Amino acid sequence: MINNVISPEYNEEGRVMRRVRSFVRRQGRLTQRQEDALQSEWEAMGIDFVPQPFDFTAVFNNANPVVLEIGFGMGASLVTMAAQNPEKNFLGIEVHAPGVGACLASAKEENITNLRVMCHDAIEVLDTMIPDGSLSMVQLFFPDPWHKAKHNKRRIVQTPFADKIRTKLAVGGVFHMATDWEPYAEHMLEVMTHAQGYKNLSTTGDYVPRPETRPETKFEKRGQRLGHGVWDLMFERTK
Repeated sequence: MINNVISPEYNEEGRVMRRVRSFVRRQGRLTQRQEDALQSEWEAMGIDFVPQPFDFTAVFNNANPVVLEIGFGMGASLVTMAAQNPEKNFLGIEVHAPGVGACLASAKEENITNLRVMCHDAIEVLDTMIPDGSLSMVQLFFPDPWHKAKHNKRRIVQTPFADKIRTKLAVGGVFHMATDWEPYAEHMLEVMTHAQGYKNLSTTGDYVPRPETRPETKFEKRGQRLGHGVWDLMFERTK
């Protein structure tokens, strides 16, 4: 599970191709709690990467709407959302094993049954495992903003990514983003405003107030005490 986060891509000559990625895989040390959860809970809540589409009804044993969160960090807000919305199913993707372990541990403690997690590159999962039109919402909260201009190309929210997300959402489904870095918020807004097949749910044409469905994290609350802003964007698939 942990050693297969990223599958290499090869060219016609069989050489591994370099691909620009939106994340750096940090190998933090697992706490005992995280390691125990990975061992004990993976069979029930973990999903290994396989190059074939999900049958979400089989995965969750029901036909409830599916919410995908990309990059859930330590999983605190994801577990809270799953606990507060038992009528929905949640799939979280995170590349860092300590975060996956922490999420599994918290889910076990809260007796969560409507949550599944993966430890893999979300782009590859979207390309090969998420059926088109199968998601009611995609959540991307506080992704790496890649502050330096020379690294802006690594930002995950780009036009091809927006197009990819649209195909995975059902019509009427929502792509919800949040960031605490204003230049990235402006970048997200520009990309999404020009993306085809979306409608901005902001009444002012830019950002929406934080919806109650997105729990505030400790990191976010600390930033607000320091005067940092947070920007939420919600775009609905229209066609």
